[in-house]
Amino acid sequence: MSSPHFEQIADGIYCIETGLYRHGLAACYLVRANDRLAFIDTGTSKTVPGLLAVIAELGLTPDRVDYVIPTHVHLDHAGGAGTLMAACPNARLIVHPKGAPHLIDPTKLIAGATAVYGEAAFAKDFGTLTPVPEERVTLAEEGACFELAGRTLSFHDTPGHANHHGCLFDPQSRGFFTGDTFGIAYRELDTPRGPWLFAPTTPVAFDPDAWLASLEKLMAFEPQAMYLTHYGRVDAPGELVHGLRQSIRDLAKLALAEEGQPDAARQARLKGAVTRHLVASARARGVDQDEGRIEELLAVDTELNAQGLEIWLRRRERRAAG
Repeated sequence: MSSPHFEQIADGIYCIETGLYRHGLAACYLVRANDRLAFIDTGTSKTVPGLLAVIAELGLTPDRVDYVIPTHVHLDHAGGAGTLMAACPNARLIVHPKGAPHLIDPTKLIAGATAVYGEAAFAKDFGTLTPVPEERVTLAEEGACFELAGRTLSFHDTPGHANHHGCLFDPQSRGFFTGDTFGIAYRELDTPRGPWLFAPTTPVAFDPDAWLASLEKLMAFEPQAMYLTHYGRVDAPGELVHGLRQSIRDLAKLALAEEGQPDAARQARLKGAVTRHLVASARARGVDQDEGRIEELLAVDTELNAQGLEIWLRRRERRAAG
């Protein structure tokens, strides 16, 4: 097949369109050092033929892939990990210890994702999940370094969006591959003031305090760029992190306004509140698209954010009761 859209965004770093839902929603990254390769995030199993086409377009072959590194095991980031590993005979899967069991045996991951998306949508958008042989898996501990032909990538545990989330630091570009930890910035919603960032509170492990601490960990490296799965490179993260912190706090506050009211309509109210909040936040940043277009671009996220906030409230209520 022909290769998907991809572009070099830093020395030896390529941002690749995964094709999930629409162009510009989800990316993954390929790091090249000499003739050795590492993928960070994979898209879905349906993304993998395009990733192999990118390798071919660069004049290389799948046996040059040393690492496949999902930032976490949500399917837009890791759904293609098993399929990609099967195509890359020399690769090792580098994954957070809490995420590894779900890629070795994806049964629970499939069940959880089917509950979130529905069976038909799961099959249509994510395809199949291929197990990764346990002997090809390396657990990524805090600070672990992985060498790619002299280029070092270091792994850093960053819970908050998910409890099995890690970010990869590339000292050569002084950039982080952030998965979802540095939020979402769709390029259609960029403004003259720069990107508009918001926090994805996707099910099931939203933890605002842990997330804020993870941001502090990332910023201690004084990064010059962040490579977002949603979407692409953003620069001057020190100027953007304040808005992301506020987004985390605002969404938590919005959910807490519903705490103690666990009726059947609560998630629907949360979705409405999340939608209104995100549109207002985009407007405040200077996004000049009409409200309907903003809501259209954020439709997947408003649904998932509402689900994640509802689960967070239930978890808090269980702790309070128990």
